[in-house]
Amino acid sequence: MSCSGLCKFISSLEKRDDIIRISTFVNPVLEISEVADRMIKNDGKALLFENTGTAFPVLINAYGSDKRMALAMGRDELGDAAAEITSLLTGLAGNKEGLLNMLSSLPALLKVARFFPKRSKRKARCHQVVHRDPDLSMLPVLKCWPHDGGRYVTLPVVHTLNPLTLKPNAGMYRMQVIDSKTTAMHWQLHKTGANHFAEWKKLGRKMPVSVTLGGDPVYAYAASAPLPEDVDEFILSGFLRGRRVSLVKCLTNDLYVPADADIVIEGYIDPAEEPFYEGPFGDHTGFYSLTDYYPKFHLTCITHARKAVYPATIVGIPPMEDAWIAKATEKLFLAPLKLALLPEIEDIHMPTAGVAHNLVVVKTRKSYPGQGKKVIGSLLGAGQMMFTKYIVVVSGDVDIRNYRQLIAHIRLNTDTVNDLQFTTGPLDVLDHASDVYTLGGKLGIDATEKMPGEIIAGTGRRERTFGMEVQLKNDFPDMPECIRRVSTSEKLGIVVLAVDQLSDRMAVRKAEDYCSEKSLMFQSSVVLVVDSGVDVDDLYTVTWQVLGNSDPGRDIRLLEEQVLFVDGTAKVLGDRHFPRRWPNAVCSDIKTIDAVDGKWGSLGLGDLIVSPSLTRQNLLLPGNEEVRIEKHPG
Repeated sequence: MSCSGLCKFISSLEKRDDIIRISTFVNPVLEISEVADRMIKNDGKALLFENTGTAFPVLINAYGSDKRMALAMGRDELGDAAAEITSLLTGLAGNKEGLLNMLSSLPALLKVARFFPKRSKRKARCHQVVHRDPDLSMLPVLKCWPHDGGRYVTLPVVHTLNPLTLKPNAGMYRMQVIDSKTTAMHWQLHKTGANHFAEWKKLGRKMPVSVTLGGDPVYAYAASAPLPEDVDEFILSGFLRGRRVSLVKCLTNDLYVPADADIVIEGYIDPAEEPFYEGPFGDHTGFYSLTDYYPKFHLTCITHARKAVYPATIVGIPPMEDAWIAKATEKLFLAPLKLALLPEIEDIHMPTAGVAHNLVVVKTRKSYPGQGKKVIGSLLGAGQMMFTKYIVVVSGDVDIRNYRQLIAHIRLNTDTVNDLQFTTGPLDVLDHASDVYTLGGKLGIDATEKMPGEIIAGTGRRERTFGMEVQLKNDFPDMPECIRRVSTSEKLGIVVLAVDQLSDRMAVRKAEDYCSEKSLMFQSSVVLVVDSGVDVDDLYTVTWQVLGNSDPGRDIRLLEEQVLFVDGTAKVLGDRHFPRRWPNAVCSDIKTIDAVDGKWGSLGLGDLIVSPSLTRQNLLLPGNEEVRIEKHPG
């Protein structure tokens, strides 16, 4: 019997020598995640854990490279799929007036129609084995990090239906195992699944839900892609793979799922039932997302293919596997963004340290004064871009993926008086730094090359920019004791201060006062303040910490001499009486690290790779998944 779904994908990876089979038992509780974290952060191959204590092998890091992402979409290069989408949308866009123009778009429309999913009554691969009395313990569900609330299904495609419009959705929402027949369903406030749930709740009816695992690897990508709410994810899947997705009806509800899925978990959610206090979970932000209330999902049936593979992913301190998924989204969704909203956009980039929503860099083709500010305003209101916390817009000859070049460009073209746009707006549910849940400050930086009209009103000149020469002194006189370490980069104009809030609750204020008093010494620089456990010479980690721990409207101050002071510390440690709970960083525990070290030689993964968590231990603050300071020190 031919093998499709993940089995076929694994065979393709083996032909390319891009997967490693591991026959030694590796525990799905913490150990698989620890092995995967080491491989992911070292650009390792995909991993197939064949001995999981269950009948199912675990596939992980399947998307963790550009080549594997392209293969998941049936392409040699991601750029091929992006070019096809651009060509198709350009043909559809055209001129929208006149019969001839409408007719000229028909070939493109027909091409899209060819990829609409089809419903089939044929025997499905996903129904080869049926369990009418389902038990989640048959699956190798991972516990990823030591302070997770339990085991989590991390790569599910969750199928729901709007009861009013009957439009389906396939989203990706983590699922915490509660018991053998129940999970929590973590669809966040702004997600389509949550919107569907709200409609079922209004009707007072149980909501059918089905979850698929595996099948064509493009399904998981499509479920996580930033599509408009009413666009069927399986149209995108069909287009990317060049063939229609065949859907079959579930056995215990009326939802339709891909026939080639490896595993199908059928069930329902009862809106009248009390929600479950779900979490914590080591999330893609690099911090634990803390406990909150989410609906319970009840299983009615599990079906699977005879040669089913259980897919999983882990998230945590970046970069992780999801970084390559984000890179694919940059390429694939640039054309739709240009055609639907901003034709002047030339490129878009989400640096991995910004974990998707914290930082977006946009390159634009500039033709009139104020265009950079227009792009900022437009993007902050566009779909999931509304969650962006920091957005930087540039123009001209600059490579936005060359960070030294990018920073130099920003400094040269940014006036701190006129080019920093502060506002407030919606934030991702996982953002922990704002004072208010899902609402906080945002900063847009217009770093486009300035045109003659962009001057200070009434002065005929521009203010000084960050592009001035920076002469930072290595010796900082009279520095407060609470500032434990300093790192400077004159070329980048960046100063990093590590402060000890545990011994001095006023540490951040003292650092700001010091920088203000010595502003000539820090002239025309950006001062980034982090907690004392952060390595000030590791700009990647500093960037991740500052972006994650700051609210632009609250934590950025402009001092004298063009000194931009940014507080990227944990707000719960200082004297600011932060109103919300604060999450800890995500790291493996020493017991798990030692266990994996002990069996590494039997895994066939080459020389021992040191656990990334060992270098992150200093990031941990008092507490476990949540920082709890019962009484402020000092």
